[in-house]
Amino acid sequence: MFSYYSTLCTEVYDFTKPVGCSLNGDIEYYQERLKSCQGRILEAAVGSGRFIIPLLEAGYIVDGIDYSPEMLVSCRTRCEERGFKPNLYECKLQKFSLPFTYEAIIIPTGSFCLLEKREDSLAALKCFYNHLVPGGRLIVDLQLPNDWKPGEITTSTFALPNGDGITMENKSIEMDWLNQFTVSYIKYEKWRQGQLIQTELQRFAIRWYGIEEFKLVLEHIGFSDITCSADYVYGKQPSHADQIITFEAVRKS
Repeated sequence: MFSYYSTLCTEVYDFTKPVGCSLNGDIEYYQERLKSCQGRILEAAVGSGRFIIPLLEAGYIVDGIDYSPEMLVSCRTRCEERGFKPNLYECKLQKFSLPFTYEAIIIPTGSFCLLEKREDSLAALKCFYNHLVPGGRLIVDLQLPNDWKPGEITTSTFALPNGDGITMENKSIEMDWLNQFTVSYIKYEKWRQGQLIQTELQRFAIRWYGIEEFKLVLEHIGFSDITCSADYVYGKQPSHADQIITFEAVRKS
């Protein structure tokens, strides 16, 4: 019934979040945090390349993984258009085995929260830990549902360069306070000369964590030297109004 980051979703993502588009300063923040990194970097949930390409352009060695084949096709195309051929792997964050270990693994813009099941989140963190070199860093964003409203419906319209249009309806379905996740349905419809030519329905679930809770989870996995910052300002202590909390954690030597 539901698609997962499929064709229309990828097309909207490419249109609204072009390569190098910084969301509230996330690219600049990560580049600052990675400036001492000399080794290989892995971007988990790499998507269609908005984030990885600026890192490649800055001279970093970066691989990417994602579960969406459509997103990876777009990412690979965008990279090749700019002369880059990074290693891009189609796999689940909670179950992957790559031929490299990394000095840093990054999951920006709250993508980690797309792992709805707690057991999948734990499995992904274990995979990240196992793919870091001793002393390597995990940098991961968590998104908080501060402005999420049950029953809210929003509609957006995108006029594409070729004359087609895509409408996107986002309907807030459920907030589960006990199990800490929200569910929305996102309906994409593509139109050509007034005729509907393609549609997709995506179930969009987001899991959130408390700050102390997530620190305990990271410690349980084996990470140390755990710090967190709010809204892409390093050292800024989180408050109830913040949307994004970025954690850094180190694999023990």
